[in-house]
Amino acid sequence: MKFSPLALDNACLITLPKEMVMSQTPTLRAAITRQIEAGSNKLILDLHQVEYIDSSGLSILVSALKLTQKKAGEIILLSPSAGVRALIELTRLHQIFTIYEDQTAAIEHICEL
Repeated sequence: MKFSPLALDNACLITLPKEMVMSQTPTLRAAITRQIEAGSNKLILDLHQVEYIDSSGLSILVSALKLTQKKAGEIILLSPSAGVRALIELTRLHQIFTIYEDQTAAIEHICEL
């Protein structure tokens, strides 16, 4: 997982790993939570590398969203693969997350808010 600060002080691009599965959930959740608690309430979660995500991986996304919303923030999902997007749509999470395919557009959106 890679954290890249953006132009806005409280914004960050987080590139997620190839797999988001139960065995990695505690580590991933803790790292994202630390980032939010350190003041980043506007996050772009880059899913372009994620090849597989299970329900515990999806729970990380939802938990992060709830945390950022408590801090008047937002999360954008960036470039999910076809398989990951299908799961996001199957679970209807596309109704609560903003999804972008273009990184530049996602950064512009998150830094304007």
